[in-house]
Formats: sequence, structure tokens, C-alpha cells
Amino acid sequence: MTTTNFSLLIALLLCTGGAARAQDKKLTGYAGNAAAQQLELESRFDKQLSSNHIGETIKALSSQPHHIGSARGKAVAEDILQRFKSYGWDAEIVTYQVLFPTPKERLVELTGPTTYKALLKEPALKEDATSGQEGQLPTYNAWSADGDVEGELVYVNYGLPEDYEYLDRAGISVKGKIVIAKYGRSWRGSKPKVAQEHGAAGCIIYSDPKDDGYYSGDVYPKGAFKNEYGVQRGSVMDIVIYPGDPLTPNTGATANAQRLDRLQAPNLLKIPVLPISYHDATPLLQALEGPVVPDEWKGALPFTYHIGGGKARVHLKLSFDWQIRPCYNVIAKLKGSEQPDQWVIRGNHHDAWVNGAADPISGLAALLEEAKAIGALHKQGYQPKRTLVYCAWDGEEPGLLGSTEWVEDHAAELKEKAVVYINSDNNGRGFLNASGSHALETLVNEVARDITDPQTQVSILARKQAAEVLKAATPKLKKEKLAKQGIAIGAMGSGSDYSSFLQHLGVPSLDFGFGGEDAGGEYHSIYDSYDDYTRFKDPGFNYGVALSQTAGHAALRVANTVTLPFDYRKLYETVNGYVNELTELTSSLRESTAIDNQLIRDRKYQLTTDTAKHLSPPLPKSEVPYLDFSPLQNALTGLDTVTASLATRKLPATANKALYQGEQQLLNDAGLPTRNWYKHTLYAPGFYTGYGVKTIPGVREAIEQRRWKEAQEQITVAAAAINRLSAYLENIH
Repeated sequence: MTTTNFSLLIALLLCTGGAARAQDKKLTGYAGNAAAQQLELESRFDKQLSSNHIGETIKALSSQPHHIGSARGKAVAEDILQRFKSYGWDAEIVTYQVLFPTPKERLVELTGPTTYKALLKEPALKEDATSGQEGQLPTYNAWSADGDVEGELVYVNYGLPEDYEYLDRAGISVKGKIVIAKYGRSWRGSKPKVAQEHGAAGCIIYSDPKDDGYYSGDVYPKGAFKNEYGVQRGSVMDIVIYPGDPLTPNTGATANAQRLDRLQAPNLLKIPVLPISYHDATPLLQALEGPVVPDEWKGALPFTYHIGGGKARVHLKLSFDWQIRPCYNVIAKLKGSEQPDQWVIRGNHHDAWVNGAADPISGLAALLEEAKAIGALHKQGYQPKRTLVYCAWDGEEPGLLGSTEWVEDHAAELKEKAVVYINSDNNGRGFLNASGSHALETLVNEVARDITDPQTQVSILARKQAAEVLKAATPKLKKEKLAKQGIAIGAMGSGSDYSSFLQHLGVPSLDFGFGGEDAGGEYHSIYDSYDDYTRFKDPGFNYGVALSQTAGHAALRVANTVTLPFDYRKLYETVNGYVNELTELTSSLRESTAIDNQLIRDRKYQLTTDTAKHLSPPLPKSEVPYLDFSPLQNALTGLDTVTASLATRKLPATANKALYQGEQQLLNDAGLPTRNWYKHTLYAPGFYTGYGVKTIPGVREAIEQRRWKEAQEQITVAAAAINRLSAYLENIH
């Protein structure tokens, strides 16, 4: 046998072995040779994906500024529509009429003890071809109130509730004053919200170079990090009350929808707020006197940080146009051959603050590449068993406007038909990030197992597992991660278009993206551009292909399976962990409160605090009572039994609707306390964290905010939801 023939034989054996291994792979919901057929379809799908085409799409759709309501925003929607149609999808633009304010006037000036007028402008760079274009939204925070205020300036660190506790100890009030806070540690909208709660007259937010500027690395255009003029635009709508058009809560914002008076909208601020660069922040911070800040408040600017509350005064003047504008969602469908009324929905937004190459076009380009590949398969004869619905949302940046209005407008239909919603947003180089409904965790692990990481050539699952092991803080945790089969997916907070699907309607949802090796400071600035993206985010667009594979395989597996891949055992295991966390949180809080109160009584703070700092001891807190967690624990015992039994049953196709509607049993019609739009009892954005999730939020936030009666009531509410789910699952046959 010749060497050439021997090599061919080895290659053939390897191919045959690979096929056999593929046939042996378990795909939940696929029996017999159906798994091999599905994997062969996914292989054909992968061959249609092109990194070059993804790059071309990113370049084309981020070539000009295209915020909601702009002419270019409409043109981008029409471009996407034509792409879907050319791929063979049935597509349309669905338009809503939403409130979206843009600035008429912006002024920040230091009026004492010296004067300075802020530039409020990001300069064009010769290294960034799109940075000097017409049509850019100025640097501002959407949904700031109009205002013309002047007052003393106070530095409040990241503007967290605990930062104001420190100010109270220092004897510094922000009432009637203007606060300046750093971006980071909490969602931007939480900063003016907390300032408003403490009586501030206005809020300025700046990006400190310690967080995403020169402290982290070379600044743009030399490196990826924020230069001194970069500014993070963004919404400060209080989305933890409700997202979407603030004038039409719970109702689609159609042309004839009834609207609230804007000044009565409960998710809009009452004080003016504006973001600025660290170039503009420097003279303001240098003017501050008063106490030197604690070490953990210090940034990276080259001077001593003071809290202020003295002679430094700032004038902040803002006004907005408050117009109703069209919001263009692009909705494309490929009808299912067997279950056309069961929808597998995939979405990514298309609007940007400026050019938005990373946010959102990198994710949108992956979605469009999936649609192109599925369209090519369709032209070759493939038809999904369930209907595929691919969506490009408008108005995500100001507050999830397009997706929320579509969901509210089609709420009853979606509760009947939506099997899953699969989301993506910005995408970059690195590791898989996956979050969502935990009954879909097994599906995510099986999808990730079968996709190759473009840098390491192992699976994206193996690479993520390796990262989690190395990130574990203790040897014990490292051992646990090493022993764990697969990865746990995260819980969903907010900040992207899945929120209304999962947290309002109970539609099972997933969110995918890659990152961790794409850090930078371009977020929501004019420098989120194609030039920046190709240098620092995903050169070669290989992780664009990986995202297309991850979201595309997940969509195709759900669309084609006989039995839907819901694994409620994973949900039980996850919720059991949440309840253990809550009991430990309560015990830890009880112990720490008792110790802290003793330290206060014994005057330990007075004995150890530097008297020159004039820092009062903390105020004592009420003792933590013993909460009765038995309703939750008993509910979990029932869920354990039912999900174990369900996992052993061979379910017919007629059970599928019951499987995907199971998530709806976890909704509470009354919603969360003080924010009834959010109805899911397991997942919600935190009241003070915004994007960050709170699990079993009714209970957790009541404990954290020391509302003990409410905590006990919410234990009963959450237990009732789990019991509903158990009774529901028990009847699935």
C-alpha cells in the first residue's frame, strides 16, 4: 500500500469514527437516527456560514449613525428587510410609535471657585473613518428630565446606596446639590435614581480612567481603552419599573394607543442627568474640597479625590424635544411544516447610539448569517417542523422599546405559541456567555459541546469550563468546577431584548454571546466603529461565526425536535441553590447585624476612627428576625419528586405545548412589590442593580432592604409559584 493510500485510509477511518461518534451523541428530544440527521443538518448549516460575509455585514450596517427615529435607522431596517427576503423568508416591518427624546440644549459649567465650561464633544480621529460623520447623537443620557439647576458639587463614588451611607456618616448631605458619580458597579440609571431619592438636584456621570481608560491599557486609537474625550451615552429610564415606551405600559405603542402624561410616567426621572468624559470631569473634581475620599473611592486621575460639599459649584442645564417617533421592527418568518403555531423566536436589535459596530451590529450580523444559511437550506428542500421567527428590533438602546412593544402587542398569541426566545446583542472574542431559563440548560450544554472554538480548536463548552475552573477563588471551588459535568447557565437580569419575553410573559428564553478577550472603552461612544471592531473586538469575525453556530444550532434543534428539550431537573437544581443562598444570606445578615450593633454599642468605631476625619459611627440596624423558609423548602421537595418522575417518562409530541408553557406557571399575576410589570418569581433585574439579576427577587430584595414582613409574604408567593409548576408538570403525559 502506498503512503498516499495509507493516508487516505487513515482519513477515511477517522471520518467514519467521527460519524459514529456523532451518531452516539445524545441530543435531548431526538430518538434513534434522528440525532444523526439533525447533526448532519447542522453541518450543512455551518458550511453556509462565512466570516467574511459577517464582516461585510458589520461594515455595511455600521457605516453610518443609525439611532431610533433617524433616517438612517429606517434605512437600516429596510436593508435588513431586503436581506431576509433575499434569503427566502417571509418578512415585514412592524412599526410602533414611541416616545424618544433627543437633546435641544446641554450645558455643564463650573461656576466656582474657578470657571470651566465642559466640551461635551468627542473628537473625530483620523484612525477611525466613521468618527467624524454627520448625524451622530450628542453625548447625553436619554430620559433625563429637563432642568436648569445650580448647586454645590458632591462626589458620590459609584452612586450606590452604600456610598450615601458613608456620606451620611461624614455629615454630608446631597439635598439640593449636584452629584458627580463614576460609571461602573451598577447600571447607569441607578445612579441618578439613588441621587434623586436622596434629594439631589442633578446628577453628572463620568467615566474614570481607572475603570475603562488608561489605567486598564493604551487608549484609543493606540489601544482599545477609553481616551480622555470618550463618553458613554445611554438610557437612564428606570427599566426596573417597566421597560418599553414609558407612555404605554402593558400595551403595544400603536398609533392609536392610549398614552400616559409624560410627567406622570413612573419610570422616568425627575432630575437632570448628563454623562461626561474624564477630560470634562477633571476640572470639576479638582475644584472639590472637603474630606479626602476613602481608598476604595479613589480613581486614577492624577490628583487627590475629595468629596466636596463646599465652594465648588456647578450649573447643569438640559432640555429635550420629547417627540413620538417611529420604531421599526423587522419580523421574518419561515413557516413550520408540522407545528406552524409553535414559534422558535430569535432576536437581536439593530438600532445603535451611534454607529454601533459592536453594539449591536456584531450580534445582528451573526443573526442575519443564520437566516442566510437557513434560507439556503430551505431552498435545498429543508423546512423546519416549527415556525422560525427571526426579529431585528428597533429602539433597544433607549429602553428595550421595539421588543417590549411587540411583546405587549402580541402577548396573548405569544403565550400560546412561543416555544423559546433566543437573544443576542454585542459579540466579541473569547468565551461563551449563556444565560436563560434553566430548564434549557441541558440544551445549551449539548449545543456548546458540538461547536469548535475558533482559537483553541476544542469545544466552546470545554473552553468555558476551563475558564470557570481557573476563575474559581478557592481550591475547593476549583475541585467542584473540575468535577462538574457541563456548565451552569446564568440567570437573566435586564439590559437586552429578552426581558419582556421571560420576565413579563414567561416565555422560555436564552441569551448568547462571546467575550472576555475584547475589553475596551468604546461602549456607546462614536468609537464603537468598524475600525475599532476589526482591531480589538473580533479580528477575522471568527466569533461571529461561533455565535451564528451557537444560536443557530439551538434554534434548529428546538425547531426540528419531536419532543422539546426541556429538562426541569436542571430548573429544580438551580432553584434549590437559590433557596439555599437565601437562607444563608439571612443567617449571615443576622450574625453581621448583631456583631455590628454590638460594635456600635461598645463605641468601637469611635475608638478606632481617625478623629481628624470627623466620621460618625454607622447607625444601628434592626435585628434580623427568623424567617420561615419552610413553604419554599416544602415546595422544592415537591418539585424534586415531580421533576425526577418527569425525567423518566417518554412523552408524546402532544406534550410539547405543556412543556414550553411550564415557565408561565412561575409567573405571579400581581407582579413584584412596587413593580407589577415584572411577573416572574425567579428572575428580575435588581431594583438598584438595573441590568444585574436578582433571583427569587421578591424574597431576596426584601431581605437585602430589611423589609421582613414583605420577605415572609414573598416566600409564600414564590412557594405558591413552585407548587403551581409542580402540579402542572405532574399532569404532563
